Amino acid sequence: MNNMRRISAILLALMLVLSLPAFAFADSKAPYEELNYLNGQLRVGMECAYAPNNWQESEASDTNVPIENVPGAYAEGYDVQWARIIADYLGLELVIVKMDWDGLIPALNEGQIDAIVAGMMDTASRREAINFSTPYHATEYGMMVNAGSPFEGAKTIQDFKGASVLGQKDTALDTVIDQINGVEHLTAVSSIPDMVARLQQGACDAIVVNVENAPAYMAANPNFVLITFAEGDGFELPAKGSCVGIRYDDNDLVALVNEALAGVEQAQRDEMWNTAAEKAPA
Repeated sequence: MNNMRRISAILLALMLVLSLPAFAFADSKAPYEELNYLNGQLRVGMECAYAPNNWQESEASDTNVPIENVPGAYAEGYDVQWARIIADYLGLELVIVKMDWDGLIPALNEGQIDAIVAGMMDTASRREAINFSTPYHATEYGMMVNAGSPFEGAKTIQDFKGASVLGQKDTALDTVIDQINGVEHLTAVSSIPDMVARLQQGACDAIVVNVENAPAYMAANPNFVLITFAEGDGFELPAKGSCVGIRYDDNDLVALVNEALAGVEQAQRDEMWNTAAEKAPA
């Protein structure tokens, strides 16, 4: 009799499992075998200080991710949502690591992180150190000045001749400044918030910015004015947009990341960007 009861209980449990809808298991994807060396995690590095791409928050939400090396802090933003998509596609746990911009590539090659998702361009100089995915976001460069600036009416980058212009260290936001003839190219600073603060303080005439990021800067600084340029009058960029940085030896990871990126339609990309821009801190 006891054996019959045990058999009946097993059959009942089996029937319950089989009756569950297929989507009940959709969220748990097994990692790709070729990524076993990652030990079930995708460790992603970013600044957490480059809104709306990435920023830091103090409270958990449905969309942000804990920052491993900053207890009680969470990463949010456009890059964070891409990192979530990629990690989910790979069947890996997402781990966000906050780092200074100039430490991201060394950390990647030293194995501290597995990928950089931080609005980084695929440039020739960076290609000497790491590999890149296909772009996940296109970009355009413009200039930001204070209202009333003598350069406020500029139509081309060459109209900034004689201006003191500031960029971010180790990025194209700095290197493109040399395309302006007769410019006063200031020593680059380490972060976007530093650039914004220097412009606000009047320590420079202009800063180079990603046009798509500018609304967030202007929301926090109503005195700022964005200057954009017609095709042929602006900066020549070394790459078309943001890519995921990956170690050269991780060829399988590059291929799978590209698959993950390709699966996201432009409409969803636009929605992700607009949502990040709306949520970004002022």
